Amino acid sequence: MTMTAPAPTPARPRLRQVRAPRARLAGIALRTPYWVLTGALAIVFIFPLVWAGVASVAPQPGSSQVDGWGFGNYVTLMEYQAGLPRYLLNSTLVSGLTVLFTLTASVLGGYAFSRFRFPGRDVLFLLTLAILMVPYATLLIPLYVMLNAVGLQNTLVGLSLVLTVFQLPFATFMMRISFDAVPRELDEAALVDGCSSFRALRTVLLPAVKPGVITVGLFAFLAAWNDFVAPLILISDSDKIPLPLAVANLRAQVMGIVDYGATEAGVVVMALPCVVLFLLLQRHYVRGFMSGALKG
Repeated sequence: MTMTAPAPTPARPRLRQVRAPRARLAGIALRTPYWVLTGALAIVFIFPLVWAGVASVAPQPGSSQVDGWGFGNYVTLMEYQAGLPRYLLNSTLVSGLTVLFTLTASVLGGYAFSRFRFPGRDVLFLLTLAILMVPYATLLIPLYVMLNAVGLQNTLVGLSLVLTVFQLPFATFMMRISFDAVPRELDEAALVDGCSSFRALRTVLLPAVKPGVITVGLFAFLAAWNDFVAPLILISDSDKIPLPLAVANLRAQVMGIVDYGATEAGVVVMALPCVVLFLLLQRHYVRGFMSGALKG
């Protein structure tokens, strides 16, 4: 009996070649609205920064850069009253102290709210978050009186403490959800090995919540660096004011005439550290916000 071999199944390369371009076109069509939307948002947010940078070096009447392109407006900003280096130093000190105070208090507070159980824990945490509902300006006058009573009024340390007060509710919330996202087995194993609670926090938990710490620190820095109202009320000496207040004073220094060139130069100087820090830390920043969502 003769066995006949089955006929080979014909390949269908042409059908696959047709489906592949169609799949790619469908994917491009689905992603196009996303690209258009994100591109439009990027243009909306980036355009003011680009415009400020161009305006700070472009020639314009009423500024120090009248003829041609150059850095005359930056020279004006550099030589204004106490000088740009002094105002940059003030802003750096205030922002650095605010970040230090905020991280210290929020890390300890978030660790306590996350890992320890004590009477009234949830009520105290809700009261901490309730500070977010209090209007910013209503607390400045009472804080001014308190700082005056302890001798910290018109000081950069006092200003940093006030800015820390307004950052603590959000910072404590962020640190609590960051600690909650870390399995309890890690610090329990450290405690079994003989670590104290503080050592377990320092050696085990802090590296695990690094994205949350960076997010809180970045938020505190940006808030302190760009704040205008608190220095306006709490600082009276012109050589102690931070950069935003100095730029505002420069803006109307001659009988209400606005020096737009020097103002734009000040905007660029204020924005540059914020942009650089955000670009360097954006990966940790996003992970810090996602830490609570990834719990469990």
